[in-house]
Amino acid sequence: MNLLFAIDDRFSEQLKTTLYSIRQHTQQKEINVYVLQEQTLIKTEELHFFCQQFDMQYHPVVIGSGSIFKEAPVSDRYPESIYYRLLAQNYLPKDLERILYLDADILCINDLTPLYQLPLGEALYAAASHAKLTEMTTVLNKVRLGNYESEGYFNSGVLLMNLQQLRSEVKESEIAAFIKKNQLNLFLPDQDILNGLYGERIIAVPDHIYNYDVRKNRTYETISLGEWRMDWVIEHTALLHFCGKEKPWQKGYRGRFGALYKYIDRDRRKAETAL
Repeated sequence: MNLLFAIDDRFSEQLKTTLYSIRQHTQQKEINVYVLQEQTLIKTEELHFFCQQFDMQYHPVVIGSGSIFKEAPVSDRYPESIYYRLLAQNYLPKDLERILYLDADILCINDLTPLYQLPLGEALYAAASHAKLTEMTTVLNKVRLGNYESEGYFNSGVLLMNLQQLRSEVKESEIAAFIKKNQLNLFLPDQDILNGLYGERIIAVPDHIYNYDVRKNRTYETISLGEWRMDWVIEHTALLHFCGKEKPWQKGYRGRFGALYKYIDRDRRKAETAL
C-alpha cells in the first residue's frame, strides 16, 4: 500500500498519529509512506525511525522552491504544501501505479484495503463528496467553478490517485492557467482546482465510510434515519476527517470524536516512547 501526504513542519506529530492509526487498523503488511514537502522536514530522521519501528517505509519527496504554486493563494490555514498533491504524479517514482493521498488531520479506525484496491479504470481519482451534507453548497460550487458535469464537489482530503492516468492527462500548464484565471475565486484553493478541472473524472466513494466529516455527525444520523450513530461509525467507518479550523489536538476541542483522537494519539506516544 502506497500512502501520500503533503505537510510542513507543523504537522509532523499529527502525521505520526495518522500513520499509527492506519497501522493499527489496516491489514496491509507493506506500507510505503511518501511525504511531499517544500524543504526537508526538521523531524526527517525521527519520521524515518518512527516508520521503521512500525513496519513502514518513509520516503521524503522534497519539491524545492521552484514549483508553479508560488503564485497560488496561501495562508496559515492553506500553506503551499496543500497544492502538491495536484502534481504528485510528477514527483513520485515512475513505477508507482496508484497511491492513496490523506490529509494529516485524519484518523483511521477500520481497514483501508477495500478503498485502496478500488478499480479505477480510466478515472483520475476516487474521492468522497459531502453532497448530502451540503446540497446547496455543492450546486453553488459547480456554478462558481464552471464544472457542471461533475457528480459533486469532492473533498480533496482523501484521494485515491490513478498515477498512470494522471501522468498522461494532467498538465502543469493547465493547472497554472486555472490558478491565474481564478485566483480571486478560490475559496478552498486546492479543492477548487481539483473540482474545477477534473471533477467529472472522479469516482465517488461514500463519505460516511471513507471521509466522515466529524463536524456533521448529527446530519449523518438524520440522513441515515438514525442508522449511522456512534456504534455504526466505530464498526464501519474507515476514515474520520477532522475538517475545519478546530482540531482535536488543540486545547478546548469539544468535537464528538475528540476523545477517540486523543486516545489513539496517547497510545501512539506511549508506543513511540517504548521503542
